[in-house]
Amino acid sequence: MSLADSERRAAPEAQAPARGRPRSEAVERAIVEGVMKLLEEGVPLAELSIERIARTAGVGKATIYRRWSGKEELFVDVVRAAEPADPELPGTSMRDDLVALLEQLRRRGLVSRSSAILHNVYAQMKSSPKLWCAYDATVVEPRRRLQIEILRRGQRNGELRTDIDVQVLNDIFVGPMLVRSVMRRDADLPEGLAEQIVDAVLDGLRPVSSSS
Repeated sequence: MSLADSERRAAPEAQAPARGRPRSEAVERAIVEGVMKLLEEGVPLAELSIERIARTAGVGKATIYRRWSGKEELFVDVVRAAEPADPELPGTSMRDDLVALLEQLRRRGLVSRSSAILHNVYAQMKSSPKLWCAYDATVVEPRRRLQIEILRRGQRNGELRTDIDVQVLNDIFVGPMLVRSVMRRDADLPEGLAEQIVDAVLDGLRPVSSSS
């Protein structure tokens, strides 16, 4: 392929409008808010058609499909918009990063308890395998990969024993917060709980000094 041909092929991509401009963000926000409005009115996820969402948001169906491939992808973004944002990790130590991640889980638990809509959406998502798979692949799995990498870094840095599977370690750290925030909705989620869980688990997982 000649240089001229390459330039012609690249030209449409170079001229394409970049996603994320203020105008585009405003349209996406209107669509997400349109979905939330319908959910507040009690419309089940299964009955939220793209046509109905477009009408509520005041946009055309093509506008939605240019941004999301289908309802599942759109609904995942709606849930993410309602959840607390993912935390910026301190990066100072494995312990501090784990505390930041668990604190975000605690806040998600508080939000889902205070928002009947969000709690209802979670329940409906779990009853829809296709929707739950989209949420798991887009939200849950990236978070889990990040958690695993933090633990591996802790092992490399000598902050954590190396003889334990990091997959199991991740469940040990995250499990108590998930139990309280998801399975035991009457359990307290006080400030400082993330630190309490991480420190309690780390007490038994730090490397043992050879001099002791």
